[in-house]
Amino acid sequence: MAQWSTEPAGALVRSAQAFARNARREQFWRSPLIGFRDPRYWQILSLAVLLAFGLCALGFDQSPVSVAAILCCALMVQWICCKAARLLHYDPLSALISALSLCLLLRAEQLWVLAAASVLAIASKFLIRCNGKHVFNPTNFAIGVMLLSGMAWISPAQWGSRTWLAFLLSGLASLVLSRAKRAGVALAFLATFVGILFARALYLGDPWAIPIKQMQSGALLVFAFFMISDPKTTPNQRGMRIAFGVMVAVLAAYLQYVAYLPQGLMYALFFASPIVPLLDHLCAVPRRYQWSKPTV
Repeated sequence: MAQWSTEPAGALVRSAQAFARNARREQFWRSPLIGFRDPRYWQILSLAVLLAFGLCALGFDQSPVSVAAILCCALMVQWICCKAARLLHYDPLSALISALSLCLLLRAEQLWVLAAASVLAIASKFLIRCNGKHVFNPTNFAIGVMLLSGMAWISPAQWGSRTWLAFLLSGLASLVLSRAKRAGVALAFLATFVGILFARALYLGDPWAIPIKQMQSGALLVFAFFMISDPKTTPNQRGMRIAFGVMVAVLAAYLQYVAYLPQGLMYALFFASPIVPLLDHLCAVPRRYQWSKPTV
């Protein structure tokens, strides 16, 4: 014979709500600890090793206090925004990639500027959105805003040929792990930009050593493998991604070598990113890229 509960209906509802809250809380905190096939773990490892090596051996002009401020602000804002958006998963991975990239590239005289850049980077993912995607790559958005404000600058990121080659191989590996079909935009950008460097050297009569030296920039690699290749901010359709990579490379070369803006790379992606929603509208595809765990 069935046993009926004698508890009041209100008590049963409260018990169910408490169970649901506990389940959500457990899922919220456990989600980053699973799914190690996610390529972002490799990206974080690559950036973290490079940053640690740079601070210890290459003399990066970034203090440990600045690194800690950037990382803490990024993780804190990611947590606050996840809670405010009522997301089931607290996902620190993309926030760590953005923060580590800022540590490698952005420089400022005042600590609060770097902290503000970290806040801007993560908040932009949640606040500046279109059709379920954030419009700007978080790192690029923060760098662009700070460059326009005049309060910060970009590190030259000249790491030496061996470190540059090691990071190049690491970046190529991250592209393979994040699905080869998403690598097109980064490869299209690199091929076009490097081609322009050599064509310019040929036109000016410069020795090949000059474009080769221009290629050996850490900022170029971080840009290609961790900014323009961001699947959340690139066009959904493959052909449009290739065209977008070529367009950004041409614009970056124009800004850097015709308009004489040394930050041409960052400005090119910053001003080109708002075009992506239009490209997605013109060439709609049924499926978009997702990490192994959905994230903002």
